[in-house]
Amino acid sequence: MTTLRLAIVGAGPAGIYAADILLKAERAFDVSIDLFEQLPAPYGLVRYGVAPDHPRIKGVITALREVLDRGDIRIFGNVEFGRDITLDDLKRHYNAVIFATGAVRDATLDIPGIDAEGSYGAADFVSWFDGHPDVPRTWPLTAQSVAVVGNGNVALDITRILAKHADDLLPTEIPANVYEGLKASPVTDVHVFGRRGPAQVKFTPLELRELGELRDVDMVVYDEDFDYDEASRTAIESNKQVKVIDRVLQEWRTRPGVNNAGGTASRRLHLHFWARPVEVQVDDRGHVSGFVYERTRPDGQGGVAGTGEFREVPVQAVYRAVGYFGSPLPEVPFDERHGVIPNHEGQVLRADSNERAPGLYATGWIKRGPVGLIGHTKSDAMETVRHLINDQGSWWQPEDPSEAAIPALLAERGVAWTDLEGWHRLDQHEIALGEPEGRARIKVVPRDEMVAISRGE
Repeated sequence: MTTLRLAIVGAGPAGIYAADILLKAERAFDVSIDLFEQLPAPYGLVRYGVAPDHPRIKGVITALREVLDRGDIRIFGNVEFGRDITLDDLKRHYNAVIFATGAVRDATLDIPGIDAEGSYGAADFVSWFDGHPDVPRTWPLTAQSVAVVGNGNVALDITRILAKHADDLLPTEIPANVYEGLKASPVTDVHVFGRRGPAQVKFTPLELRELGELRDVDMVVYDEDFDYDEASRTAIESNKQVKVIDRVLQEWRTRPGVNNAGGTASRRLHLHFWARPVEVQVDDRGHVSGFVYERTRPDGQGGVAGTGEFREVPVQAVYRAVGYFGSPLPEVPFDERHGVIPNHEGQVLRADSNERAPGLYATGWIKRGPVGLIGHTKSDAMETVRHLINDQGSWWQPEDPSEAAIPALLAERGVAWTDLEGWHRLDQHEIALGEPEGRARIKVVPRDEMVAISRGE
């Protein structure tokens, strides 16, 4: 029987789900799958893109672990595509490749001052507080007043981590250097800005509700933002999720602290709706000194229009959380405008001609952009895998499809790769670090230490 030798680049949910779906699919051939991951540990953004105080979402790891632990998928961690293994290598040893590399860069926000010192992208900050091995160990938490731009779940994650007292993060897997940095933060006020109204936000009710449960943090909302137009009222009446969000916000309006009056907490979290970013103000040292926004209003067509009223809020730091963006891969077609690999239902298209590029596939955020939750990732992978199965006639014909070829190639190049057994070793080590302190785990952060533990060195 024919065997499909498949490489998957990226061991986050998208890559692991694609492997699992293919192995369970009806097909007339055997399958042998190798996962390549540039980090020493698997799970991608579930490990390095979800706030540490979100154990419910971290529970996704349990499902991913079950897939890997079956033992029918090989994983090569600490292997960078384009450097340690190339597209030519994959063509030499596999019939096809699925790229599942996600989207880890920050989308741009094109306003004056956005590049000032003290202005940051959400992705970089999330990587820092999640203990990503490739970012600096320290973060400049010196601002008393902070602006967060965006109305999605990532914006709320950042807001919550900034406003929450560091001691309340101790039960989580927060790395020690992150705890110490947040503990020393002088922050008193976090301002969140969104262009549209409360009925048009992109975050989920659960994320929003969690904000209101923070200890010693007053929620500040502004009555002027709740003068709903007909479209907003219709959205609240017809959409259960929007209705819950409105209920939470309306409850906050009755608390002390609304309109910035009567609060007693040491920190305040301000939600500003109908606020279009205009400028980041910069002082003579080149550092963030304020945030300018224009009040907006509904335009009657589902969008917003400017009112011509501009306001300034003194802040010393700005975090933009306006979306993630994909990164190009060596020798792989890439759409610079949309930050994705150009594709038709997961079949990669040549950038110059829009024709099929046989053997190349994509799934997850690098395929469709950074939208949707874990459930979307599964259906996304099913679509890609269906084409892969049906495209058997256009698979590559590798010179050496033997499973021994890849370990030999990586060894010859001096790549210190990690495997599934190594991940189990690192996993157990992190769990053991957390046990004396009653924590689920304490992450190992330095890459060389992760690799050494994984390889038993």
